[in-house]
Amino acid sequence: MRNRNMFIIIAGLFLVGLILRLVTGIHTPVIAVALLILLILFFVGSKKKPGKTEDPLPNLTKTKEEHYASLGMTDQEIDFFRDTMNITKKQIVQLQENMNASTKLRAIDLRNDTIRVSKALFKELVKEPKKLHLANHFLYTHLPNLVDLTSKYLEIDDHEIKNKQTYEKLEESAQIIDQVSKLIKKDYEQFVAEDLEDLDVEISVAKNSLKRDNEGNNHQE
Repeated sequence: MRNRNMFIIIAGLFLVGLILRLVTGIHTPVIAVALLILLILFFVGSKKKPGKTEDPLPNLTKTKEEHYASLGMTDQEIDFFRDTMNITKKQIVQLQENMNASTKLRAIDLRNDTIRVSKALFKELVKEPKKLHLANHFLYTHLPNLVDLTSKYLEIDDHEIKNKQTYEKLEESAQIIDQVSKLIKKDYEQFVAEDLEDLDVEISVAKNSLKRDNEGNNHQE
């Protein structure tokens, strides 16, 4: 396709040059140089119009690479995980900016620990990337929705003139933001629930061990 386009462009320029030669009487070499300059400018200009590119991922450190390898993750799984976490990190940063931009939103954040909980869940995922699927609601629904809701809230709150309907809509939005913040806290609690269960088991085992040791010492006395 590229070769075909190139042929069409060159043929078109040749035709234009021929017409100019017949109409104006300008020498062919002069026309050829002018058309060559136009051709160069065309391609240089086209290269200066790249499509929108996403921010590149940070370099994969040796420690992280070894961590992923120890978990048996494939290259595809690692790429997917890193892409997901890169997006999530940006969303958390944006959410923090949004929450700090409004007294009402700051109050919601303080009441639900929204930012702190989001960062904590992010850290848990970094430690245990194989559990990414357990945070689906947080990653793909609750966090993105909360970023959108808070952004829209700030946009409306910034209106120079507000009427009764505006204040009602802001209050309704604040209530929804509060509810979604609670869902994010629940996402975190559910994600770490297994760790808490494991800890309960370890505590139970330790208690039984201590009990046996104490009973053995009592019998020896």
